[in-house]
Amino acid sequence: MLIREATADDWPRIWPFWHRIVAAGETYAWDPGTSEEEARVLWMSPAKRVYVVEDDSGAVVASAYLTPNYGGPAARIANAGFMVDPGRGGRGYGRALAGHLLTEARAAGYRGMVFNAVVETNPAVKLWTSLGFTILGTVPAAFDHPRHGPVGLHIMYRAL
Repeated sequence: MLIREATADDWPRIWPFWHRIVAAGETYAWDPGTSEEEARVLWMSPAKRVYVVEDDSGAVVASAYLTPNYGGPAARIANAGFMVDPGRGGRGYGRALAGHLLTEARAAGYRGMVFNAVVETNPAVKLWTSLGFTILGTVPAAFDHPRHGPVGLHIMYRAL
């Protein structure tokens, strides 16, 4: 696998799984009806460093972004978003991409990373805790899950 910074030309290869994940309404607090153009702006914003994972065939199978979570004097805390093509899960792409972004965040001078809204039923919670993230708190019943009904949103953090 190859992990590299994304280019604008990668968006058409990110969009299919981005759309599938967000439209499912199970793991991201973004509108499931987000248009492709709105999604591109959200994910590929110039304020974000975006990465992709290519499998051995060169297919883009995952993407993530790294950005400051806050501004001003608190700008040394990173935020990130991760997506792995649901048809490619369980092959280590998410874990490899997470390790890469943690390294990149440290190298960029971030002191920690925070996730503001991790759906408590998201299987990625297990990955994040295995990588040293802790749940700082949970906003109860903050997310309307299509199968589980109202579930909590975790705020997760890891020092770098």
